[in-house]
Amino acid sequence: MALNGIDAVVFGVADMAEAKRFLDDWGVVPVSATPDRLVYQTRDGAEVIVRPKDSSDLPPAIESGNTVREVIWGAASEQELENTLKPLRSLPTFKTGADGMPRVTDPDGLGLAFRVSKRRPITVKPTAPNAPGSHQRVNQRSPIHERAHPINIGHVVLFAADFAAMRAFYTEKLGFVISDEYPGHGVFTRCQVVGDHHNLFMLNRPGRAGVNHVAFTVSDIHEVIGGGIAMSKKGWKTEIGPGRHPISSAYFWYFENPLAAPLEYYADEDYCTESWKPGTFERKPELFAEWAIAGGIDGTTRRQTKSLDQSGRGHA
Repeated sequence: MALNGIDAVVFGVADMAEAKRFLDDWGVVPVSATPDRLVYQTRDGAEVIVRPKDSSDLPPAIESGNTVREVIWGAASEQELENTLKPLRSLPTFKTGADGMPRVTDPDGLGLAFRVSKRRPITVKPTAPNAPGSHQRVNQRSPIHERAHPINIGHVVLFAADFAAMRAFYTEKLGFVISDEYPGHGVFTRCQVVGDHHNLFMLNRPGRAGVNHVAFTVSDIHEVIGGGIAMSKKGWKTEIGPGRHPISSAYFWYFENPLAAPLEYYADEDYCTESWKPGTFERKPELFAEWAIAGGIDGTTRRQTKSLDQSGRGHA
């Protein structure tokens, strides 16, 4: 496969100072900050780029308010980048930006850019588990994380205004592989045959394009919990979590934020090869979460915040 993951996500926001405060708390590393551009990095070098939403050089927004304005996909080499671009060059939206990056828009109108990846390989050692007869952590306590340090930008989830067109574009033009699917309602896709369960998930929402969330990988469930509690302690509001997805198997925690739709910490997702058998499932709340805490965990008491899910996003 020509692409190897998300290299950067560009956000357009109303309040740059509040966006900076959130990212400082989120655990990504600051690279540069000016009044009209923030750049942060994950541990592997994926970039979070934030611009004022009225910047004239940003791609058009696909929804109102703070949102993702562009996803930059990385390729392993110049040859792999060219392999990606070949089927895109004939599209009417294909162009080369002032920064030299080739660009198109997807059927929703979301801006996509492509480059040789700037990310660096990183090996993470999650906390080893213990079980009767299988002791992998010996004479060592399991850690308590004081905050999260995101490893990469693992996936984006989009609401598809024209689901069939979006599904066809990403699978046929960009060669994404289907991992699992809600037939006619949603599709989990990955940009490599051998790789994490999904880099892009699309949900059918006829006539209303949008961004559902952007997800950041952390090392394990302990970092999901530690990072989530740290964000709660700093006053950021949980959308839902912690919890666990039965499709993809990942543990999660979603937070409201001043950049876009919720941002997610997640860990321990399925890893797929050519032998993975895509499943088909009915779209229903219990397949979003095997279990989940609505309202999150209070950062001071470290106990569940009593709340009902009122997000309207189908998590209840």
